[in-house]
Amino acid sequence: MTDTPLVRVETRARVGWLTLNRPAQRNALNDALMDALGAALLAFDDDPAIGAIVITGNERAFAAGADIAAMADWNSHEASERNFISRNWETLHRVRKPVLAAVAGFALGGGCELALACDIIVAAESARFGLPEVTLAMIPGAGGTQRLPRAIGKAKAMDLCLSARLLNAQEADRCGLVSRVVPDAELLTQTEALARKIAGFSVPALRAIKASINRSWESPLAEGLLFERQQLYARFASEDAHEGMHAFLDKRAPIFQHR
Repeated sequence: MTDTPLVRVETRARVGWLTLNRPAQRNALNDALMDALGAALLAFDDDPAIGAIVITGNERAFAAGADIAAMADWNSHEASERNFISRNWETLHRVRKPVLAAVAGFALGGGCELALACDIIVAAESARFGLPEVTLAMIPGAGGTQRLPRAIGKAKAMDLCLSARLLNAQEADRCGLVSRVVPDAELLTQTEALARKIAGFSVPALRAIKASINRSWESPLAEGLLFERQQLYARFASEDAHEGMHAFLDKRAPIFQHR
């Protein structure tokens, strides 16, 4: 009997789907799962037939956090020697194509940080977001203390991290943590429709937009504007850009070749 995959991999049209698959552990994120997720992300990123990627869990949990049982007895030296987080959790940051998170149920701790690292979060009405590491005398360590303030502001981030409170989907939407909220029954269909729309655009243009927006998080305004302008000028070397502009003038749908 073959082992059940920790990440189910599926292709639908130009969208790659990755489903976290540790339901008994509410998709707690351990090394093996993060290795599998990273490998699948990089494979889709390299696949010219894929234009966008979706990460999802199940109706109970996107991911309930890092696997506490796997690290409860580590000491500081072991965490460092294992290169915890850095070794495999950050693979997602190397992906140049758009990555969407479809979140239902709990996205806590590392699960919330995984969603934050995605480009778009589509939340079901049942979604709950939080960084409750303080209850374990730990801290968020996969970018939570850095990405959360950028997403929702310092005051809200301090509240979540210091008090361990959870945000429901509607409050997460109001404070800018998620991109949109949809009924639970429509989470996958609406996420698929959005992902297919994105995947239908020119992949080089999508990469340039993603890189430019990410640069805005990490740079002063002047540097970000310079990067954006360079990306804009580079578009004029793209066959797809000329096709898109001429299709607009001709009042027809563009046919992108992704180059």
